[in-house]
Amino acid sequence: MNHLPLIIKREYLTKVRNKSFVVMTFLSPLIMIGLIAVVAYLSQLNNDKQRSISVLDESGYLTDLFQNTETTTYNYLADIDLETAIALVKEREDYGLLHIGDALSSDNTPVHFKFYSKDSPSITVISSLESKIERRLREMKLQADGVSLEQIQSSKTQVNIGQESFEGEKSSKIDNIVKLAFGGMAGYLLFMFIIIYGNMIMRSVIEEKTSRIIEIIISSVKPVQLMLGKIIGTSLAGVTQFVIWILLGGVLIIVVTAIFGIDVSQLQTPQQDMVRQSIQSQDAQMIAENLLIAIGNLPIANLIVAFVFFFLGGYLLYSSLYAAIGAAVDNETDTQQFMLPIIMPLILAVYVGFFTVIEDPHGTVSTVFSFIPFTSPVVMLMRIPFGVPLWQQGLSLLLLIATFMFTVWIGAKIYRVGILMYGKKPSYKELFKWMKY
Repeated sequence: MNHLPLIIKREYLTKVRNKSFVVMTFLSPLIMIGLIAVVAYLSQLNNDKQRSISVLDESGYLTDLFQNTETTTYNYLADIDLETAIALVKEREDYGLLHIGDALSSDNTPVHFKFYSKDSPSITVISSLESKIERRLREMKLQADGVSLEQIQSSKTQVNIGQESFEGEKSSKIDNIVKLAFGGMAGYLLFMFIIIYGNMIMRSVIEEKTSRIIEIIISSVKPVQLMLGKIIGTSLAGVTQFVIWILLGGVLIIVVTAIFGIDVSQLQTPQQDMVRQSIQSQDAQMIAENLLIAIGNLPIANLIVAFVFFFLGGYLLYSSLYAAIGAAVDNETDTQQFMLPIIMPLILAVYVGFFTVIEDPHGTVSTVFSFIPFTSPVVMLMRIPFGVPLWQQGLSLLLLIATFMFTVWIGAKIYRVGILMYGKKPSYKELFKWMKY
C-alpha cells in the first residue's frame, strides 16, 4: 500500500486543478444564489402587488366583512345589478368582482358566491376570501341558534399537551420537527454527495481507461490501490468543493440581501404562508421555549460523531461500486444499465427515512433499514436525533464497514479485469465471471 498516498495526492491535485472543477466551484454558488435572489425578488414584487377587489353583496349580510389591507382594497358596490357591476369593474380595471347572491338558506345566510376576473385569480386571494366568509357565516348561524359572539369567543380553548419521558426529560411537539430537520438534512446531504461525487469517480475511471493512461499506471500499481486512491482523492476534492460552496454561499446571501434589499423569506408558497400565520396566532414565547428545549434535547455530540462515520462509510461504500462500473464500461452511455441497482437503495433509504422515521423512529421498518448497509447511512442518521442506543449505532457501523470492505474486494476484482477491457459492453453475467478471476 506504499503507493496509495501518491495516488490520493495525484487524484486530488488533478481534480482541484481542473479548469471545469475550479469554474464550477466558484460559479455554482453564484448561479444558485442568483436564482434564489431572482425568485425571492419576484415573489416579493408579487406579494407587494396592489389589488382592488369590488364586492357586490346583494344579500346585505356581509357588507362590513372585508377590511382594507396594505395590498388589497375592497370597493363595495350598491344599488346596481350584476351586469352593470361587471362592466364597471372592467372599466376600472379592478383585480376582480366578488358577487354575493341574494339567495338565502333556511337560516338566512347567503349561499351563492362567485368571483369574476379577467385572469385566473390567485389561490391565496380566493382562500383568504373563503376563510373570511366561512368564519362570518359560522358566527351568523351560531347567533341564529341563540349563541352570542361573546360566548363564541369564550368557548375557544387551546390545548397544549406537555410531553415528558419516564426519566423526567421534557419535550414538545416541535421536538419531532427539529429532530426530523436535523436527520433529514444529514441524510439528504449524504444522498446528494454520493450522486454528485460518485459519478465523478466513475467518469474519472472511464476517462483514464479510454485514454489508455491506465495501462501505464496499472503496470506499477495494484488495482485495489488505484481504486482506493481514486475514491479517497476524489472524496477529498469533493469535501474541498463543498466547504467552498458553504462559505461562498453564506457570504453571497449576506451581500445580496444587504445590497439589493431582497428578503429571502418572501420565497414561500401559499401552504408555507398558512403555516406561518398559524404559528403567529399561537403564543410566540411558548414556541420559542419549546424550540430551545427541542434543540437542547438533541444529542449534538452523538450526531456529529455519527454523521462523520456514517457519512464516510456510506460514501466509500457507494464510491467503490461507482468505480467498478467505470472500469467495466468504455463510455457513460453504457453505465445506465448498471446505475439502477445503485440508485434504488439510496432512493429507498430516503423514502423510508421521511415516511417511517418521523412516525415511528424505533419501529420495525425503521430499525431494520437502519441496519441494512446500503440504506443505514441515511436511515440511521435520521433515527439518531430521536435517541438510538449506542450498541445499535455501533452494530450498524460495523455492518457498514464490513460491507464496504467486501464491496471494495468485489469492486477490485471487476476493476482489475475491466480496466483493460475495450470495445465490448459487459453484461451482468460477464461481471459475475470477472469476480471469480
